[in-house]
Amino acid sequence: MLLRSACRIPKLGRFGLTPNRSISLSTQAVIPTATRYPHIIRDASFKEIEEKDIAFFRNAIKSPAGVITSEAPDELEPFNQDWMRRFKGRCSAVLRPTNSAEVSAVLKYCNENRIAVVPQGGNTGLVGGSVPVHDEIVLSLQNMNKIREFDPISGVLTCDAGCVLEVLDNHLEKQGFIMPLDLGAKGSCQIGGNVATNAGGLRLLRYGSLHGTVLSMEVVLADGRIVELGKPLRKDNTGFDLKQLFIGSEGTLGIITSVSILAPRRPKAVNVAMLGVSSFEGVQELFKYAKSELNEILSAYEFFDRTCLKLVKHHIPGIREPFETDVPFYVLIETSGSNKDHDDEKLSAFLDHVMTEGLVEDGALAQDTTQVAGMWNIRETITESLAKEGGNYKYDLSVPVPKLYSVVEEMQERLASVGLFAKDGSASGRVKHVVGFGHMGDGNLHLNLTSTGWSKDIEKAIEPFLYEVVQRHGGSISAEHGLGLMKAPYLRYSKSDDFIDLMKSMKMVFDPKGIMNPYKYFPS
Repeated sequence: MLLRSACRIPKLGRFGLTPNRSISLSTQAVIPTATRYPHIIRDASFKEIEEKDIAFFRNAIKSPAGVITSEAPDELEPFNQDWMRRFKGRCSAVLRPTNSAEVSAVLKYCNENRIAVVPQGGNTGLVGGSVPVHDEIVLSLQNMNKIREFDPISGVLTCDAGCVLEVLDNHLEKQGFIMPLDLGAKGSCQIGGNVATNAGGLRLLRYGSLHGTVLSMEVVLADGRIVELGKPLRKDNTGFDLKQLFIGSEGTLGIITSVSILAPRRPKAVNVAMLGVSSFEGVQELFKYAKSELNEILSAYEFFDRTCLKLVKHHIPGIREPFETDVPFYVLIETSGSNKDHDDEKLSAFLDHVMTEGLVEDGALAQDTTQVAGMWNIRETITESLAKEGGNYKYDLSVPVPKLYSVVEEMQERLASVGLFAKDGSASGRVKHVVGFGHMGDGNLHLNLTSTGWSKDIEKAIEPFLYEVVQRHGGSISAEHGLGLMKAPYLRYSKSDDFIDLMKSMKMVFDPKGIMNPYKYFPS
């Protein structure tokens, strides 16, 4: 079948998911984390907040509404629970500093008085890492949102940690540059949180991870010291590269207060195609050929299964399929470069070949920016669609590419064997759907299960079975979402005891009293 031009997709725009605002989730009361996980006992050495502590915080943070307390419970609520409504703490104070000096004063006081602290960015995480477990105070970075400097010669952007990712990307767009990462939650996630969780996203195939694009950062340690980790330089070969420890540390070593990041030039020519493939083996073959023939202009290679598309069509108004052929797998390919004629010619030759050789069953090439946005809209609203299905179990995994979808199939078999999932596609089990989608370019699978509601027996049927599968395939239990509370107990499925001991040693160096984001990240 010949590749056709994309049908006219309604202009919905390539928007970011905004947790707690754009998704309608259950209105049922969220079970407190301490109740859901009674084995996580509050550390009695941590001080309970008193009025004198609140008085100190109000004196240290000068801005209006810089301190929220239990006097305003409705204002506390969004900081106490995650957007998926799975984790909920009971903090009685949220602090919103506006600069590093205020963060320093707060942490110095908390360290001296052994008050536990949870750093929080946009609170868009999926593993319970950004909300309290018990009564830890929340230190929100949302009021630290200034863009400090951008150098268009070097492409280095320096900004506060509380800057929203989409705001930074829009700022760079005006000057012909682009942020090196792109996430579904870009409309609300913050760059400090992105760095603290080592977020990956849709552009990692082209621009690499934050370990390569973050040049330097400013952090405030648990004892209140403000430390500059590196310089905003491409080359700095002096001493340990300590910033790498903070990338992905999830607030357990200190608080990132500013970041210098390398921004690439914004591509002048962008093409997007969506292709239908008959098997996951075909998805792999197509990827191999795309890397060979598109090479330097290949910027994204995303895949998702038929059920994902079905749920997007059901839950997102105005979504239309780019082509009518019913296939089990879909691939979204994006190319980006500086020469449109060159890119068009390469992509055209690629598409002609894969259609002629039968590597794809059908496909559509976006003809304008509206259709580009429409195709990306299908991929980016998968998460939203799954959330609207009910109780949503989300797993972010990294496994060798040939094994990516076999993890989904093994989970389907597992849940069917215990009577929770109907493999006939009827969605009649308590687990209604088991789907897979993700970033094929970096071996990142998003395994999602939708259910009739959160349940301990469903959770036990999934964990640790899933992590055993990942371990057997030589993968990682977390590709980009982090460990948080949810995955900390299972870290040994990815890391050795010696490795974990070294992690704990680093924790003792930076936070010997253990006040930074306790109960998470490390297995108990």
